[in-house]
Amino acid sequence: MRIIGIGIDVVEVERIGSSMAEFGERFATRIFTPAERAYCDAQRRPEIHYAARFAAKEAVAKAFGTGIGKELGWLDMEIVRRESGEPALVLSGAGKAYAEAKGIGEIKISLSHAQHYAAANAVALGV
Repeated sequence: MRIIGIGIDVVEVERIGSSMAEFGERFATRIFTPAERAYCDAQRRPEIHYAARFAAKEAVAKAFGTGIGKELGWLDMEIVRRESGEPALVLSGAGKAYAEAKGIGEIKISLSHAQHYAAANAVALGV
């Protein structure tokens, strides 16, 4: 496999928490899938988990080289946890179509978070 792109993003947890408090469900449903919201809301500090997923989606957009837009929307990406606990990305819609057109066969992601910051890396691998 060859590397097609890499991305990294760091998010202030407070920024995501503030957006959640100010815009509530409108913000959450625009950025996160129902499964992501269910996972984050079940955690002791949901804002940390939301921030990590936000950072992961930004990192994927950077790895694709597209940003968030018509080729890759917020809801085209879903951050899931495998049984092992490893985070993984599931693409759908325009994001999946774009990845297939560009020969992206897999996107590896890594998440990290602390009290004030969440970070994520993404590596887009070609088939």
